[in-house]
Formats: sequence, structure tokens, C-alpha cells
Amino acid sequence: PGAIVCNECELKGDISIGAKTVIHPKARIVAESGPIIIGENNLIEEQCQILNVDTSSTESQNESVMIIGNNNTFEVGSEVSCLKIGDNNIVEAKSYLGRNSNLSNGCIIGAGCKITSEETMEENVVVYGGECNRRKGLDKPVPQHLQIDFLCKVLPNYHHLKKSTKKPTA
Repeated sequence: PGAIVCNECELKGDISIGAKTVIHPKARIVAESGPIIIGENNLIEEQCQILNVDTSSTESQNESVMIIGNNNTFEVGSEVSCLKIGDNNIVEAKSYLGRNSNLSNGCIIGAGCKITSEETMEENVVVYGGECNRRKGLDKPVPQHLQIDFLCKVLPNYHHLKKSTKKPTA
């Protein structure tokens, strides 16, 4: 409830979406290896893929919960399969976050950067450039509240929206 989820997006599996989260058409969220919990005020743009899919060859695949915090932005064509993402992160266009990487808070993964290492990134780290260089950011990324408010007003005029399947717990 309170989320804007376009009908043209693909949702598979057990996915819970927080209030004021916007999911654009053609976004893909797949929860095969366990549930995905998406916090509030997240922006998930076109052709973004959020995948909780365990591709390891072991037969005893454990169910893993993917948790995405609040105020995150996933830009066009990004692919995310890591299990823990904190708050106020930006995953820029065409970037990739592997299953063994985790984001803390305030991180920016630059356009086209690919992170596959097994690590939890420190707060406010910026990954940039063709070599995926890293530096410490001076400030946390600014939340996209104005864009989310705008999309909450405009998207329903141009797209059919999915209805919530669960009632909010009061």
C-alpha cells in the first residue's frame, strides 16, 4: 500500500514493497531463492533487475532473504543480486552488484561499474570509472523525494498500476 508499481513490470515470488516506492515499467524483480523485502521511498527504474536467485552449483541451496533499505535509487538497466542494501544508496545506470557484495549506507555505484567481490562496502563509498576506482564521498547522496512525489502523481495517468495483494497490518 502506498507504493506505485506499474503493471508492465515483472514481479516473481515473495516480494514486499514499502510505502512510496516507485517501480517503473519493464523493471524485473525475481525472488526465487527467498523473499525480497524492499523498504520505503525507493526508486526502481526501467530495465532494472533485482534478483534473489542463487546460481551456485551446490545442491543444498539455502533460502536467503534479500533486504533493501529506504531511499535507494536503482537506475536504468542496473542489475542487483546482493542480499543486503542499506539506506540512501544509488546504483547508477548499467551497473552490476554481485550476490556476495553488500552495500551499507550512502554508497554510489557509478554507471557501468561491476562489483563482484565478497565484501560489505563502507558507508559513503563512491565507485566510479572504467576501472571501478573507489573514494570516500563527502556527503550522503540526496534522497529522490521530489522525483518520487512527481512520479506518484504522473505514472498513474499513463500506466496501469498493480493492486496490493496483502492488506497492511494495523
